[in-house]
Amino acid sequence: MAWWKFWLKDNKKNMLAIGDVLISRDLNDKQFLCNLAKCKGACCVEGDYGAPLEQEEMEILDEIYPTIKPYLSEKSQQAILEQGTYIKDITGGYSTPLVKGRECAFVMFEDGIAKCAIEKAYFNGEVSFRKPISCHLYPIRITSHSGLEFLNYDKWDICRPACVEGRRADLKVYKFLREPIIRKYGEEFYEELDAAFQLYDKQKNKRN
Repeated sequence: MAWWKFWLKDNKKNMLAIGDVLISRDLNDKQFLCNLAKCKGACCVEGDYGAPLEQEEMEILDEIYPTIKPYLSEKSQQAILEQGTYIKDITGGYSTPLVKGRECAFVMFEDGIAKCAIEKAYFNGEVSFRKPISCHLYPIRITSHSGLEFLNYDKWDICRPACVEGRRADLKVYKFLREPIIRKYGEEFYEELDAAFQLYDKQKNKRN
């Protein structure tokens, strides 16, 4: 059966299924383009816990921390010394530690903008790991249930400038996040997703 036949009802929101992954149509219907000059990297500072981590990412953080450490402030280094490179969080999963309940411990500040120290080291050619996939995929959030993964658009007030910029550029969420989607699921998955959403748009335009 072709993928575009898998539109399902889930809490009154249509979900597209590609294999065991269910994708919210918000990834197609919403626009997004990060505007760090406006938001100052607030998603790395606000919230109740750090970046959600996959199992293999916890091991990677332990391995690369000595390389990342020089990029971090003393208070970030102290937070990691006290908590470790990852913690068990309020969701029952694992995430990066916070500095006194605020920014992710792997955050560095440049000109008042919160940036990822891991990514800084990556672009400087010092590590091969860019950053946790949950960060790279944001504002997509992944949840799992009964062997399925759900990809939803996480709407947050601090990202309002990105929504404005996205509408101005007419850039869909999933297209803005093409690179991390491919990193997580592969090129074939992204091409299938793109084709399905293009078909969905055509069908929607016919109805209108």
